[in-house]
Amino acid sequence: MHAKLGPWVLGYGAFLVAMGMAGYLSNPEKAATALVSGGTFGGLSMLWGFLIGRGSGWARWAAAGTTALLTAVFAWRGTVSWLAVLGGQEEKVIAALIITAMGVASVVTLVVLLSAGRARAPAPSPAP
Repeated sequence: MHAKLGPWVLGYGAFLVAMGMAGYLSNPEKAATALVSGGTFGGLSMLWGFLIGRGSGWARWAAAGTTALLTAVFAWRGTVSWLAVLGGQEEKVIAALIITAMGVASVVTLVVLLSAGRARAPAPSPAP
């Protein structure tokens, strides 16, 4: 397993927690879900990173599945947020930026997770 993969996923999880907190702090009356979802999925990603670091190969696939799901959710929520901003709801700019940052981090993390598996794949043996 790629030696830096566990710390990478741990860092991604910590980033999600931090962005959830930032989303909540930007609008505490309306953004409680940002805190809960950032904390939940950030914590889950940190767990995957810890397990990957301990050598659990299945945890990489769990992390990839979770991150793929989050990528889709952030793409959807980011689109909705940016459309609201374009529609004149300037108060949604911070949320749109945070969701976009989480989406970009998710895409990069998904690429890292999937590339780590390919880098470790054995080379095909020559035909007899």
